[in-house]
Amino acid sequence: MHRGQADAEGSAAYRPGTRRERAFAAVQAALAEALAAERDRGTAFLFLPVILCAGAAFYWALPLEPSFPIVAAGIGSAVLARAFFRRAGLGRVVSTILIVSMLGVLAGKLETWRAGTKMLGSEIPTLVTGRVVTVERQASGRVRLTIDVHSTDRPVLRHAPDRVRLSARSLPPEIHAGNGVSGYARLFPPSGPARPFGYDFAFESYMDGIGATGFFLSDPRPSRLDAEAGWRAALSARIADMRQAIAGRITSRIEGPEGQIATALIAGTRAGIPEEINEALRKTGLAHVLSISGLHMALVAGTVMFGLRFVFALFPGFASRLPVKKYAAAVALLAASYYLLISGAAVAAQRSFVMIAVMLVALLFDRSAITMRNLAISALVVIAIAPHEVVGPSFQMSFAATAALIAAYAWWSERRLNGFTGGQPRQRSLVGGGFRLLLLYCAGIAMTSLVAGTATALYGVWHFHRMAPLGLLANLGAMPVVSFVIMPSAVLAGILMPFGLEGFALDIMGWGIGIMVSIAGWLAERTPFDAVGTIPLSAVLSMTIALVLLTVLSTWLRLAAVPLLVAGIVLIATRDLPNLLLSEEGDLIAMRTEAGELAVNKRRPNRFVTGIWMDAAMTHGVAVPVVSAEPLTAAMLDGLVPGAFACDETSCIARHGGGAIVAFVSAEGNARQFCDFADVLVIDDATAVNPCDPAKLLVVTKRDLARRGSAEIRFAGAGQGRPAEIRFAVREPYRPWHEHRRWSREARGMPPYKRDAD
Repeated sequence: MHRGQADAEGSAAYRPGTRRERAFAAVQAALAEALAAERDRGTAFLFLPVILCAGAAFYWALPLEPSFPIVAAGIGSAVLARAFFRRAGLGRVVSTILIVSMLGVLAGKLETWRAGTKMLGSEIPTLVTGRVVTVERQASGRVRLTIDVHSTDRPVLRHAPDRVRLSARSLPPEIHAGNGVSGYARLFPPSGPARPFGYDFAFESYMDGIGATGFFLSDPRPSRLDAEAGWRAALSARIADMRQAIAGRITSRIEGPEGQIATALIAGTRAGIPEEINEALRKTGLAHVLSISGLHMALVAGTVMFGLRFVFALFPGFASRLPVKKYAAAVALLAASYYLLISGAAVAAQRSFVMIAVMLVALLFDRSAITMRNLAISALVVIAIAPHEVVGPSFQMSFAATAALIAAYAWWSERRLNGFTGGQPRQRSLVGGGFRLLLLYCAGIAMTSLVAGTATALYGVWHFHRMAPLGLLANLGAMPVVSFVIMPSAVLAGILMPFGLEGFALDIMGWGIGIMVSIAGWLAERTPFDAVGTIPLSAVLSMTIALVLLTVLSTWLRLAAVPLLVAGIVLIATRDLPNLLLSEEGDLIAMRTEAGELAVNKRRPNRFVTGIWMDAAMTHGVAVPVVSAEPLTAAMLDGLVPGAFACDETSCIARHGGGAIVAFVSAEGNARQFCDFADVLVIDDATAVNPCDPAKLLVVTKRDLARRGSAEIRFAGAGQGRPAEIRFAVREPYRPWHEHRRWSREARGMPPYKRDAD
């Protein structure tokens, strides 16, 4: 009887339900153990900047501007929810996440309110008088000035911008930062994105305080201003003059493009670098070397710190009695601060300075410098200073690369520690040891480039639609030169420059830059097609969450990133590239052809815009239109040259590979003839109204584009009787950085401004 009872109990122990319960209990225990390990490590704090970033990004992506009362109500509701869930649990976690994310929304709202930039509404010529803030010499020989506007005349602008950025053919030698300047200039409102989800120039201008751009119609002249410059303007002018003097010392010693690159690395002035050099560096993944970033700050601070520690090591008695490491860290912090000052203190440089400053301060308090916690603190400070940076490529690529490198280093260190047996290290000869160190260094450079390049590739593709196929080789060849030749000699030149002894250091720097440029040029010539086209926002979000989980978590919980990575790859594979692109000016359209080119309607299209479009549409060339001597008619459709527009004096037509007909006309009077056979009709006339049946074809006017920005059109996926689907770059109601669009003449359906005859 007992035996039968035991058999029954034994069989019950192996029932499927019991096994499931045991498996579930084991998973619960493993999950609880992993969560406890993450909690003990302080992972919750590491998620704070991530959630804050998400809140700020949510604010920038909103379709309309929230008011302060709405933001306050959101924060108050989240705080009340947090108070309701007093015990630890899911409700308390969710309410805490809501509070932090709403603080990110508040940070973005405060920055928008603080910027409050007055933007020019419409293109107009006027006499501009103001104070010069900065002067930049460009590679073309022109000069670009940033000017604080004091007055306008002929005509007087009722809503003049406070600050403008203008270019001039030349500049009188007596005009420099802090001086008054006057000249007749043509002003343009800041433009929107060149394509939907593209880089928004109006957004960046709004955050930078630039209300208009343009050029002087004649050489500007000095002007005496009634108002004296305030202390901030005077200090800014002194710093700008110092940067200009440093740039002059550099270019007088290092000639050619190398001198302009040296100026960019030391003084933060990149305008003078030739475009072919910029393109070669972009193609090979070395463009990051030109912008003042965490790499430069780390190399400057590292060079100063290790140089001082080497000097201290020459005095063993002094070094053994005092905390020389802290002394070196403090001086390195001062050096980084000075570098920030002379480099122009751009937002990206400020972010990089915050990152290196947090790490150096950690050394002053006997803490480890390179940790994920310090990176989180840096991110919190950066978001508090400039929340708009979270949606920009610089912030995303910088923190993604740094987080990935820290996580990879931690994983490798743990792996080495677990594999250490405690035995004596293997004895090697001097040659063998040196060879091993060389191999380890090369492997370290390769792994650093691979990890950082993989982490940042997603954001490079999202923002620039390009990848660098030979980027790993370029970084392997160039980064040792940058790290051990270019930047250390730049630091030495900066130290010796006040004494006039910087010549030999600049010579070494120029030699190193020449090597880097040669590597970039050689590999750029052998780089295959690097445009990869647009990718869906959903894929970027999915893979970003995966990257966060992989870098922040330290237990097996990071496996949760795998399905997100797979989902991101699937979403990229199912992307839908645009068939037609329209500029916001309304005068340029481009069609993606089956031959992999962009067919445009102008023989001399805007190279900057078409360059962006080519990368976004994954095309490799531009097909100019075929000019017809006779007016275009429906009878010419069968004779159209495939993959190109046919144009007469006032209109253009083209046939897409899928059969859709695209027509462009310069005025409403020429549009009606295309209503019967076109699928898409673009009218470059702000006064035009739709002359066709909207149910039969898509009509886009210059006024539509002036109001809602550039556009993408897709023929596939259109429905509800419409032959095409259109997506504009700007949404209505406007956010503050697009509010100026409503005041342009084109957006109000008016013809271009014409000055009355005197």
